[in-house]
Amino acid sequence: MMPNYALIGCGRIAARHAEQMIRTGKLMAVCDPIAERAREFASKYNCNFYFSLEHLLRSEPAVDLVSICTPNGLHASQSIAALNAHKHVLCEKPLCIHPQDGRAMIQAAKNVDRRLFVVKQNRYNPPVILLKNLLKEDRLGKIFSFQINGFWNRPHAYYLDTWKGTQHLDGGTLFTQFSHFIDLLYWCLGDIKKVNAITRNYEHPDIAIEDSGVAIIEMLNGATGTLNYTVNSFGKNMEGSFTIFGERGTIKIGGEYLNTLEYQSLNGQAVELTEPMRQANLYGFYQGSMSNHDKVYDNLILALQDPQHEFASAYDGLKTVEIIRQIYTSSGMV
Repeated sequence: MMPNYALIGCGRIAARHAEQMIRTGKLMAVCDPIAERAREFASKYNCNFYFSLEHLLRSEPAVDLVSICTPNGLHASQSIAALNAHKHVLCEKPLCIHPQDGRAMIQAAKNVDRRLFVVKQNRYNPPVILLKNLLKEDRLGKIFSFQINGFWNRPHAYYLDTWKGTQHLDGGTLFTQFSHFIDLLYWCLGDIKKVNAITRNYEHPDIAIEDSGVAIIEMLNGATGTLNYTVNSFGKNMEGSFTIFGERGTIKIGGEYLNTLEYQSLNGQAVELTEPMRQANLYGFYQGSMSNHDKVYDNLILALQDPQHEFASAYDGLKTVEIIRQIYTSSGMV
């Protein structure tokens, strides 16, 4: 299958999608309310441009799949509009910022028999794959506890003249910076039972969300752990890590972006990474998470062909949103 694509939002992450769209299918159209940005993007990728999603959906009947690369708070309404136009949808993280919106998105996909996916590219990091396989094979035994650290830097300039840092379009640092960490917690260890959290804004007085937080989490499987995150790491990103302590082993994947195998002590043969790590996404004065959008699109094609192919679904995206909301509710942030 070689899909015809449309791309909604021509910001920083959109180029990652466009590169994979022209590799795996045809990019038919792009949309952005900033006219200059839409025209420039369309010129670069030789496709049609629009300034409204509604106009694009009316004018591009041949489009099979729409990728949503807009601010977090727009994901729900735009995904539902594309689904109602009988398009499959690939939504950038987070799926949305309110659980009720995620459930409405899933229902919209069911109503028109279309697929709704969410981008979770960190699942394709080699150390993450290694960890997932260890858990599948029960190499670690019963999981006792875990620790997740996200220590990044987002300077004041990151939040200037943008939707980032707002309640209605950003939603919170866990949505915009660290939703991948929450996804991996759910993907690897299942759902949470309860959480106690504290969130604070120490360094960014001009934004309406937190810049730091700590949570103590109990999982349904009995494991307990902590989540410690901040965008106040001085000067640069420091660490993105996930450590698991089990009855038959301890393992830590870390580096700045869950991109290295930092520590292992296993009952049995040691494990090794078999694939080199990619570079992180570069956005000028800061770095984002890993660049695995090629693997996202390769698996998207497989998932469209085979509904049983494992690929991050809207249900996975909704669980991330629900867990983040539980953390924020516990902290009194919402």
